[in-house]
Amino acid sequence: MAYALPAALPPALPHYNKARRSPPGLRSQAHSHRRFPSPIDISNHSSHFIKMPLLPVLTTFSYPRCRLHAQSRGDYSPSSSADTGASEAFSWPAVVLPFLFPALGGLLFGYDIGATSGAAISLQSAELSGTGWFNLSAVQLGLVVSGSLYGALAGSLIAFPTADFLGRRRELIVAAVLYIIGGLTTGYASNLSILILGRLLYGIGIGMAMHGAPLYIAETSPSQIRGTLISLKELFIVLGILLGYLVGSFEINSVGGWRFMYGFSAPIALLMVIGMWSLPPSPRWLLLRAVQGKGPFNEYKEKAAYALGKLRGRTIGDKTSKEQIEDAIISLKATFNEKESEGNFLEVFEGASLKAFLIGGGLVFFQQITGQPSVLYYAAPILQSAGFSAASDATRVSVVIGIFKLLMTGIAVLKVDDLGRRPLLISGVSGIVLSLFLLAAYYKVLGGLSFVAVGALLLYVGSYQNFWSYEGS
Repeated sequence: MAYALPAALPPALPHYNKARRSPPGLRSQAHSHRRFPSPIDISNHSSHFIKMPLLPVLTTFSYPRCRLHAQSRGDYSPSSSADTGASEAFSWPAVVLPFLFPALGGLLFGYDIGATSGAAISLQSAELSGTGWFNLSAVQLGLVVSGSLYGALAGSLIAFPTADFLGRRRELIVAAVLYIIGGLTTGYASNLSILILGRLLYGIGIGMAMHGAPLYIAETSPSQIRGTLISLKELFIVLGILLGYLVGSFEINSVGGWRFMYGFSAPIALLMVIGMWSLPPSPRWLLLRAVQGKGPFNEYKEKAAYALGKLRGRTIGDKTSKEQIEDAIISLKATFNEKESEGNFLEVFEGASLKAFLIGGGLVFFQQITGQPSVLYYAAPILQSAGFSAASDATRVSVVIGIFKLLMTGIAVLKVDDLGRRPLLISGVSGIVLSLFLLAAYYKVLGGLSFVAVGALLLYVGSYQNFWSYEGS
C-alpha cells in the first residue's frame, strides 16, 4: 500500500524549456567530478518531472557530480551514483537496523488490519467475547473496525505541522508510544467507549508512522539500495497483515481472544521504541535545521556528520562523512538561498502539470475508493458469512489470503519493471472489477459454492497488488 503522489510525467509529455541557470558560485562545480555521493539524496532519477514551486521540504539533490536536482527549480538532468561509477561505502550490519526499526511501523499498521479481521468475530460472539456488550450493532462494529483509520487521518494531520520540528526519529518514537498505549488500551478495554478510544490512539500512531518511516528510510539509506529498502517497507505492511491473520487464527477460540489480538502489538511497538531510541537522527533533517537557521549551525553540522558515520558503520569523525556533509550543505544552501521565485503552487493546476496531477491524484483516489482495506479488515467475517461458519475455519482461510497477498506483493515488486506499469494497472483494475462481480454473484446467485467467495477474495487482493505497483510511479 503506497500513499505518495506520483512525481513523474509520462514520457510523451514535453519538458519545460525555460532555461535555468545554476546559482552563482556553483557553476564551476557543476561539471567537476566529486568522489562522494550525497548521503541524503532522495531524488527520483527520472528524466520527466512535474514543474513544482519552491517548497523546501520537497527539495531533492544529487552530488555524484555535484549537479543540483532541485525539483522546485526545474533542473532535471538525470543523475545517480551509477553515472559516475561511484558507490557509497557502507556496512551492511549498520544499514539493517535503520531500516528494520522504522519498517516495524509499517508492520504494525498491517498487523492492525489482520488482527481486526479476527477480532471482529471474537467481539460479537456470546461465547468468545467475554464481555456483556458483545451484541454490537453494525454501526458500533464499524466504529471499532474503522477507529484506527479515523485515528490515522488525525495522525496525518498532526504530522503535517509537527514532523519538521520533531524530526523523523522522534516522530517514529512518538508513533511507537501511541501504538503501545493504543494496543494496551484496546486490549484491556472494559467497555465499548474505551475500546474505540484505544483504536483511535493506535490509529494516530499509524498516521505518524506512515509519514515518518518512509522519510527516515529514504534519508538514511545508501543511495544504491534506497529504492529496494523503500519497497521492502511496503512488504513489511503485508507481512503485518499476515501476522495479524495468524494471531487471529490461533486466538479465535479463546474467550476474550480479541484482547490478545490487539494487545499483541504492544511488545512489537516497544521493540520499535527501543530501536528508534538507539538510532541517530536523519542527517538530512539535521542539515535542514542548520540551513534554515533553526539551531546552531556548527552544532547541527557536527551532529549530522556523527549520525552519518554511525549509519554507515564508519569510524566516528571520518573524513568521508565530513566531505559528504559539506557537499550536502552546499546543495541545501543553494536551494534555500535561491533569490528569484521559480514558480508558485498554482502552477501545479496548469497545463501539463494539471494533467499529471489529475492522473496521479486519480490513481491514489481510486486506489483507496476500491475499498481494499475494508475487504482485508472484514476478511474473516466475509468468509464466515460465505459458508465457513466456524470462526476457526474463517480465520484459517484468511491466513491463506494473507499468504497469497504476500506472494503477489513480491511478484509485483520483482516484475513491475519487466512487465510494465500500465499493463499491470489495466490487468489489476480488471481483476478487481471481476472479483467484486464474483463476490456479489456468490451472495445473490451462487450461495452454495463457498469456493467462489474464496476465489473472489484471492483474485481481489492479487489484482490490487498489481494496481498498487503502478501507483508509486
